[in-house]
Amino acid sequence: MSPADSTEAPFFDAALLVAAGRHPPLPLRVRLRGGDDSAGTVTLTRVLRVLPGKRIVGAARYNGQTVLAKLFIGRKSGRDWQREYDGIAALQAAGIATPALLQGSELAGGGHVLLSRFLEPADNLAELWQAAADDETAALELIGPALRTLGRMHEAGLVQDDLHLGNFLRHHDTLYVIDGDAVRALTPGTPLSDTDANRNLAILLAQLPTAWDARHTELLAAYRGGRTSAWQPTRLAHELARVRAWRINSFMAKTVRDCSRFAVRQDGRRFVAVARSHARALAPLVADPDRAFDGAELLKNGRTCTVARIVHDGTTLVIKRYNLKNPAHALSRLWRPSRAWHAWQQGHRLGFLGIATPAPLALIEARLGPLRRRAWLITEHCPGPNLRDHLTPDTPPPAAEARAILAFFDALRRERISHGDLKATNLLWHDQRIVAIDLDAMTAHRTEASFNRAWRRDRARLLRNWPADCALHRWLDAHLPAAR
Repeated sequence: MSPADSTEAPFFDAALLVAAGRHPPLPLRVRLRGGDDSAGTVTLTRVLRVLPGKRIVGAARYNGQTVLAKLFIGRKSGRDWQREYDGIAALQAAGIATPALLQGSELAGGGHVLLSRFLEPADNLAELWQAAADDETAALELIGPALRTLGRMHEAGLVQDDLHLGNFLRHHDTLYVIDGDAVRALTPGTPLSDTDANRNLAILLAQLPTAWDARHTELLAAYRGGRTSAWQPTRLAHELARVRAWRINSFMAKTVRDCSRFAVRQDGRRFVAVARSHARALAPLVADPDRAFDGAELLKNGRTCTVARIVHDGTTLVIKRYNLKNPAHALSRLWRPSRAWHAWQQGHRLGFLGIATPAPLALIEARLGPLRRRAWLITEHCPGPNLRDHLTPDTPPPAAEARAILAFFDALRRERISHGDLKATNLLWHDQRIVAIDLDAMTAHRTEASFNRAWRRDRARLLRNWPADCALHRWLDAHLPAAR
């Protein structure tokens, strides 16, 4: 943006920024309180994150340089601003790398702003981790510095309450901690107790795939590179279980409420949830999902559901309509969450846990006030063949498929998830992984006993896909987790 453009950008106060919601018009200017010239003006040029009505974070121009601007615009802007300021100050006092604070003040017309150094180029550790997910050595090299940094924070008496890989940035071989609003000086200048340290460390470790539990010795060795005290394995295991349960419950609640990841709207006639990253592209489908079936390739056309493969905006998708067979069936579904709702949530549960399934993109429920009627689910399309077609009954599965099958069922057992309809056609082979589809009856069990009962049924249903005397059946029976 040219200097001329920046001087012509409109001024916004806190009330206008709140009214702008998730999409403030750019460029826009805000004025520091008491500042009447260009030295007191901040021009926001790019939005990086928005918490509607509370905070806007983005790249901005101030005094001729690019800065990171955090605009606090809610009713509690002063409290939030102070918490961020104090967190950054605590990191700096402990010698932990964090972007330098350049300015912190009130805004003219209400609200507050913090300006800090803009790190560019910078790599988000969460994105780097995803790119290295299939290379454990590379992934360990990435997370090691973050664990050492966390150890140093704990040694200085600091905790990070919103601890995730996205709050670490790598810039010119230096790892920076960002988002000071969640940093607290629990015991300033004094190392945390082992109990407090384990509780905070568990927040970070809980976000790694559970398969990484087997590498805790290496991960904790990296953490201890920044902290001299020992850890408590039993306490850490307990905290990991607690944090994982909280994270999945929190995420599942988000799948059906409006937030940064999901666009949700509801009125007396419809409930709609859409992955926000796809909301604009899917808008025509969501507005009239039945039209998608006109001339589409039907994968299933039954009384209870109709499934079609469609091409929308150049992308292949699957849309599933949950039908009502008759008045009695319609009456039985009025008060219960639809099967589309259930499949939407379970699909996101699997994705959150790193278990392969086509990503759910949109859920639509027709409603009459609180009463549910028909429903639709739109997902990505997986092009892989199903296991009934892909595997040969008279031989055991090839080595790659065998590893993937065992890994898939080990993951379901570890997470205590049963499928509920384990036909071979509901398991696809794609990209060296088993991909689960048709999640209408999937259940996450609270107890081991409940899971074991469901697993006996799942196991038996899977084995019935092939004759009992064939080599594939015998291999599966010998290698699948035992029925208890």
